[in-house]
Amino acid sequence: MSRPTRIPAPEGVAPAAQYAHVVTATGRLVAVSGQLPLDEHGALVGEGDPAAQARQVFENLRRCLAAAGATFDDVVKLTYFVTDMAHLPAVREARAAHVPDERLPASSAVQVAALVRPEFLLEVEALAVVAA
Repeated sequence: MSRPTRIPAPEGVAPAAQYAHVVTATGRLVAVSGQLPLDEHGALVGEGDPAAQARQVFENLRRCLAAAGATFDDVVKLTYFVTDMAHLPAVREARAAHVPDERLPASSAVQVAALVRPEFLLEVEALAVVAA
């Protein structure tokens, strides 16, 4: 079974501490839409608490990946949308509970003026490649 190959620092590119610059993989693409801090009933988890929201978002990502026959081991790219860059440590902590440092995906973090509802502090989407 093929697993994604991570290249944390290509020649001539400064190493990244919290992501891999390049991830390659061959297989079936799984795209997971941006996940929000909602429980299975659609209720907000962690109002005003970026750590609680991040934990719920990563649990939702885990469930979505599982529905497609994937795991966090298959994730090649995460995109973080945050309303405040100060929320990134909470996002990284929640990610660390699911993704070990040696399997960090490529990542982008974008600060946005707002998400779909004002109480949402963050949203995370994922791309995974499942070995064929």
